[in-house]
Amino acid sequence: MSQIAEAPVGASVHDATPDAAPRIERLRDFVVSFAEMLDAHSSEADVLKHGGALLSKLVAVDDWLPEDFAQPDPERYRQYLLHTDSRERFSVVSFVWGPGQSTPIHNHTVWGLIGVLRGAEDGQRFRFDQGNLIEDGHLERLERGAVETVSPTVGDIHRVSNAFSDRTSISIHVYGANIGGVSRSVFAPDGTPKTFISGYSNSRLPNLWDRSIAGR
Repeated sequence: MSQIAEAPVGASVHDATPDAAPRIERLRDFVVSFAEMLDAHSSEADVLKHGGALLSKLVAVDDWLPEDFAQPDPERYRQYLLHTDSRERFSVVSFVWGPGQSTPIHNHTVWGLIGVLRGAEDGQRFRFDQGNLIEDGHLERLERGAVETVSPTVGDIHRVSNAFSDRTSISIHVYGANIGGVSRSVFAPDGTPKTFISGYSNSRLPNLWDRSIAGR
């Protein structure tokens, strides 16, 4: 797992105008560009490089995510599906973290890109060493606007938490599959795996394709 983009000091990230309608066309443009990028690049390294640049641009502006897909839950983090490619080559998900919420230690089994839209996340990487699950490096903070990668190639096991105890954080994830249907594992501290399929927190998707409103 490695960070591939960092928001520059001085803020290249921008907030939405209060009460303005979400600029959903930003998400539409992103998924179209991402699909075109996958058509052009087949290697994981190229996908992470070029896809990371696209995601960095998307999370640099916080005016496009509809509120229905930004709602926290008091009990646990939420995982909202925003889009899945028709061939399930990639999926786009908003992860919404209530104050202090975190994941268990888990893997993904596919490549992934993580970009912070609001707030910040703390991530601890893990790896297996001679059959033992151990921490891999120090706790890392991913600030707003930053993007990092995960995959079985670059590092696939981590635990993630909201960096804040008093506010919601939101990250946008892109995975190389329909991640809600992928069989993965969570790990006990001793490394014992337990298989899970995450599913999603929503049963309907945002409408990216309505061009009937002027300016969309």
